[in-house]
Amino acid sequence: MVHIFFPSEGRPHGVRRAVSTLILAVVLATLGGCASVPPPDGAMNQAQTQLRAARDAGAADYAPVDLDFAQNKFQQAQAAMASRKYEDAAALAEEAQADAELARAKARLGAARAQIQNKSQANRDLREQIDQALASHEAQQQQQQQQSQDGLPAQQPTTDMPAPSSSMLQPVPQGEGFQTLPQTNDQGGH
Repeated sequence: MVHIFFPSEGRPHGVRRAVSTLILAVVLATLGGCASVPPPDGAMNQAQTQLRAARDAGAADYAPVDLDFAQNKFQQAQAAMASRKYEDAAALAEEAQADAELARAKARLGAARAQIQNKSQANRDLREQIDQALASHEAQQQQQQQQSQDGLPAQQPTTDMPAPSSSMLQPVPQGEGFQTLPQTNDQGGH
């Protein structure tokens, strides 16, 4: 509390009243300035929306520290709102929003890196399969060339024929199977 003492003899009564009115106006303006700040509902809603978007983007997996910062700032902003400290709540809500946006961006980056890593691994697997197929093909060609140089006929890749089903393996009735030719004893030199 400020006490202002004026000597009553040297100053007129009007000056005292003007100074005290001025002090009262300054105090009321200061108190009125605090009361005139509206609740930062928009900033709180935006911060909450950004937090939800960060969680949906996978920030819990890819940027847990930044997501935790954003959630803590948002909780502090909610506490400031409950205490009617609207300026503090607005500042904390903006910080929470910025931290949530950062967490969301890091989550997107982490997800993109994971996707790139998966695609790279799939490409490596395909290259290995191609290399194995080429090596097998080259080995077959070398074997064929070696056989042709040795004068052997080139072997064609053999494929087994499937066995007939059991329903096809029935005894052949007498006289319908293979026929044998009678043997002749030709010793005449034909």
